[in-house]
Amino acid sequence: MHADLSRITHRPERHYSAVVAQQGRVQLDADANEQTAIQLFQARTLAADLIGAHGGPHGATGFKIDLRGGPHELDDLVIGGGRYYVDGILCDATRPRPGTPVPTATAPKKEGGEDEEEADGDAPTTPAVSETWTYWDQPDGHRDPERPGDRLPSHFPYLVYLKVWERLVTAAEDPALREVALGAALPDTAARAKVVWQVLPLPASELGLDGDNPPADDIRTAFDRWARQAAAPGCRLAARSERPDHADDDPCLVAPEARYRGPENQLYRVEVHEGGTAKDATFKWSRENGSPTFPVDELDGTWVQLASLANDDKLSLHVGDWVEFVDTGYASRGEAAPLLRVAEVDLPGRRVRLSDEPAPGVGRRPELHPFLRRWDHQEAGRKTVRRGDRPGRLRHGAVPVEEGGWLPLEDGVEVYFEAGGSYRTGDFWLIPARTATGGVEWPTDRARRPLLQHPSGIVVHHAPLAWVHGEQAVPDLRFAFRPLATGIQAADAAQPQGSGGVGTLSTGAAGGAGPKQPRSQTTAEAEAQVDEQGVAD
Repeated sequence: MHADLSRITHRPERHYSAVVAQQGRVQLDADANEQTAIQLFQARTLAADLIGAHGGPHGATGFKIDLRGGPHELDDLVIGGGRYYVDGILCDATRPRPGTPVPTATAPKKEGGEDEEEADGDAPTTPAVSETWTYWDQPDGHRDPERPGDRLPSHFPYLVYLKVWERLVTAAEDPALREVALGAALPDTAARAKVVWQVLPLPASELGLDGDNPPADDIRTAFDRWARQAAAPGCRLAARSERPDHADDDPCLVAPEARYRGPENQLYRVEVHEGGTAKDATFKWSRENGSPTFPVDELDGTWVQLASLANDDKLSLHVGDWVEFVDTGYASRGEAAPLLRVAEVDLPGRRVRLSDEPAPGVGRRPELHPFLRRWDHQEAGRKTVRRGDRPGRLRHGAVPVEEGGWLPLEDGVEVYFEAGGSYRTGDFWLIPARTATGGVEWPTDRARRPLLQHPSGIVVHHAPLAWVHGEQAVPDLRFAFRPLATGIQAADAAQPQGSGGVGTLSTGAAGGAGPKQPRSQTTAEAEAQVDEQGVAD
């Protein structure tokens, strides 16, 4: 969540059921966000308990997979429309229908009564619109045929699965979220959380299965084992605030005994940039939760034309800042392109010159809404000692991970990576720092030792869809469920259930005493009735 937040307060283990507002109190973004998180957690937990790990509604189950052959190893998958739930999260594969535009003015007709365009054979035609998504054009897949790693496996068999997670979208990525009546000089308002789904292939070798067509239950069991391993966090971090040795250099800014020496409340974000083991992994950090973003209007080599610069100097761009070039495709793919340094700032022209051109395929398509995201780490020697200093150099603009020791960020804030970790791009931790306490908010034990914590995100969910073992063989691995509601049995169709008394209902004609039926049914009787009345698949 790269949003301008004060902190995240939702803790499922505390079992809060609602946020209760009190009169005359200050309203905080954290309270409103926690109420939303509580309701979302309850709804998704209920859906997962009733549906299971994954499933779709009978008659509208989405994500049916069909293989479509193509030349040059460019096979395609047709993704059927409908809905599917993964761990209680609703995924909708229904492709929106395009709107109908107002027709243009009718062209003048010739003397013979024929339209000029018709006479020339150039009458405009409406292109055919697909009603389903495909592997190559799925909305958040951003697959590129030019990348061999994006192509479907050339050898059978392989499994097709659904990958689901959530990411935050702000007005920098979706300009429609901005209220233009507020003016361009004011900041944007609320952000949005978006469910992202991708249909991806998984070679059979990754599952350890033998044969071209093993039983469906064996495939599901092997996939569940793979999914648990893929989703399990592989690293932990702890944070603390320690009064730095140079604290006496500026004793008037904050309380003399404060461990956190920053002049303002902050929400630090530590995010993994390049994944892997500790020797390969890097991280970046921001004191504003990565929220300072700058929409890009045009890219010309290393010069970037920005839509606007922040009015607040501390949220703007300065020479020496490290930025990440982001667009919708880059964010959805979860890649880690090198960070770029701001080499020059042209304030009147709203332009900045970067140290290098962005990675190929990033920032060059306006429809993907490119923007710059500022990060606050610096190379050693580029900031004052008071703001923090780390030995060594950056790697591709990010900070190398060092395990087993406390690493200073700035102003007394330090982080600790547990030894033996495995890091994934995008995993992050949030560290609120408060001037009122002179410290950071982080869980500790009774001896006030910081506790190691798994990343706050990204939480990824998986579900199997189909097993592809030939051009005409795509066994379905989805589940479907029926609605719980059934029709109420008519009173005159009920069978006699004994004589009158408490708990019976008269089913006779008006003015007469008819046969009685109990007012309620046992669970076994209700289930038997549903089975008899249900429609077979």
